[in-house]
Amino acid sequence: MTFLLNRIIAAHGGLKRWKRFNTVEATIITGGAFWSMKGLHQDADPREIAVSLTEERASVIPFGAANQRTAFAPGRIAIETTDGKVVAERLDPRTAFAGHGKTTPWDPLHRAYFNGYALWTYLTTPFLLTLPGVNVQEQEPWCEENETWHRLRAYFPQQVATHSEVQDFFFGDDLLLRRHDYHVDVAGGFAAVQRVYDYRETNGIRYPTKRRVFARGADDRVIEHPLMVSIDLSNVRFT
Repeated sequence: MTFLLNRIIAAHGGLKRWKRFNTVEATIITGGAFWSMKGLHQDADPREIAVSLTEERASVIPFGAANQRTAFAPGRIAIETTDGKVVAERLDPRTAFAGHGKTTPWDPLHRAYFNGYALWTYLTTPFLLTLPGVNVQEQEPWCEENETWHRLRAYFPQQVATHSEVQDFFFGDDLLLRRHDYHVDVAGGFAAVQRVYDYRETNGIRYPTKRRVFARGADDRVIEHPLMVSIDLSNVRFT
């Protein structure tokens, strides 16, 4: 790890403490205009998410019905009942997004796959930057909100399912994450920026509880309207 990344990891709780845990669980409420763009209904009901910290797996419950959940891994997405019966399944799910644009309609498995990799990415940041094969490079500082932020650019290997190969992470003077830039490859590759804030601490791990996603202009500035995705987390548990 670079010296800066070491400091960032320490500010979020430290790698030694992080590796004590296998799973993070939380209550999530999601909104924003992106879902209607994909022909989907998004309610304001709370759901439970579980993300593995030892491999790329995630689950959301309920999903589609009170007794259903998602089961995400990079090579497979499924909707299952709570007793393990497969309702729907798609292998090699990334290929199902070929030719998609920002407003291409999604079916439930498209949505489940997107939810899975996105939530895994968010809930393991910045610790995922230490994974084997992830190449992290420091970039020029970035000025925003009357502050100057550290900027790290990460290049992800193909085996990691995430938004895009290249992503930028911005950290304040306190070395906590402020912003996350990427391209949404599964939706035509549009440029996105995610603001993160309202930090909490659980078991010594610090994390943002609010995320707001917007489209990103050619100058890397935020396009304020519409709000694409909102994510509020509560009741976060590391086990």
